[in-house]
Amino acid sequence: MKSLRKLFLVLILFTCYLSSAQESKGDVSSLPIDPKTNCYVRYYYFPNLEAYFDNLELVYHYKLNGQWQKSENLPSNYGGYSLYNKVRVAITNFDGDEPYQLLKVHKKMYPYNSKGRFTNQTASTE
Repeated sequence: MKSLRKLFLVLILFTCYLSSAQESKGDVSSLPIDPKTNCYVRYYYFPNLEAYFDNLELVYHYKLNGQWQKSENLPSNYGGYSLYNKVRVAITNFDGDEPYQLLKVHKKMYPYNSKGRFTNQTASTE
């Protein structure tokens, strides 16, 4: 009877471990750190989409019907845009959870360019 209880307890603990391990997408220690700003390079900004990709949670932040959304994939109206297609700008000065707070700054620094070319591929407000 004791061995059955121990087995049941081990199964419960193992199930709890698996469920908590699936919740975390990434580890912040795996992200690179910008030496100038001392911030993690967590987000990439896509000027032609006015959207962001979060390297920690592995989700996109984009605007849909006037509201910011979070999803693992971009919606179909974004034309199947690939993470590595055209241009992306590394955001080096923001560690928070809502990168779109800086959208106005990023739009000015990195306006849409149909050729996808920028002289500096990182964003910083400093």
